[in-house]
Amino acid sequence: MNEHDQIRELIEGYALGAVDEQERAAVEAHLAAGCADCAKALEEARWLVTQLVYLAPAAEPSDSLRARLLQELQAGEAPARVTEIRSHAPAKAAIPFWMWAGVAALLLLTTYSAWTARKQRETIVEIQAKLDAAVKQREDLHQELTAAKHEAVILTDPDSKKFMIWPSDKQMPKLEAAWHPDMGIYVTGQKVPMPGKNRVLQLWLISKSGKPMPSRTFWPDSKGKVDLMIDDPPEVMAQTKALAITEEPMGGSPQPTTTPMWVGGVT
Repeated sequence: MNEHDQIRELIEGYALGAVDEQERAAVEAHLAAGCADCAKALEEARWLVTQLVYLAPAAEPSDSLRARLLQELQAGEAPARVTEIRSHAPAKAAIPFWMWAGVAALLLLTTYSAWTARKQRETIVEIQAKLDAAVKQREDLHQELTAAKHEAVILTDPDSKKFMIWPSDKQMPKLEAAWHPDMGIYVTGQKVPMPGKNRVLQLWLISKSGKPMPSRTFWPDSKGKVDLMIDDPPEVMAQTKALAITEEPMGGSPQPTTTPMWVGGVT
C-alpha cells in the first residue's frame, strides 16, 4: 500500500480526532503537500460527522423530575437541590457511544472497500497477463505453422529455385537456399558460428544492377542451426542475381558494413 492509500484510511479517524499524534502529523503533512483527493475526502468525513451529531436523540427531563424541581423551587430549596442533583448526575460523554460505533462501522467499511478494490485490481492484472500470454502463444503457434507450411512447399515444389550459399572462409559451413516465386525464400544451415557481441547476421538480396537490398537479420540457435524464412522478399527472383550474408550491428544496417561471409548466385 502506498503513502496515499495509508493516509486515505486515516481520514475518517482524523475528522473525529480519533488518531494518535504520529498519525495526525502524517495526515496534516500529506494534506499540506496539496493532495486534492485526500482534502476532498476530509471535507466529506467532517460533513458526515456533523450529520451524525444531529442524529443524537433529544434529551428531555421526565415529568416526575420536572414536578420535583417545581416543588423545590416553590419551597425555596432549589439552589441546594439543584446542586445536589448535579453532583449525582452522571457526566455526559464528550462523544456518545453510538457515534463511536457508527464511525467504527464506517472505518471498517472503508478499509474493506479499499482492500476489495485492491484485490480486484490485482486479479484484473493477473487475468490480463494470462490473456496476453495466451494471445502471444497463439500468434507464435500460428507463425510457426505458417512457416512450416511455407518451408514444406518451398522445399518440395518444382517451381522453387534451389542453390548453395558459399562461405568466403573455407572453414565455415555452406548454406542452402530455396526460392519459390510465390512463397518466398528459405535458408538453412548447420554449425553456423554465433556472431560477435551486439552483432547479428543479415541477409542481402543483390539485384542485377549490383545494389544490395536489406532483408532479415538472424542468429543461429545454440547448436548452430539456421532456419531462416523470408515470406515477402523485397526483390522478385527474376531481378535478383545473388544472396549475401554479412555480420552487422544489432538491429541490422541499411547498407552492408562488412565483407560478405556467404554469397550464392540465384541465376
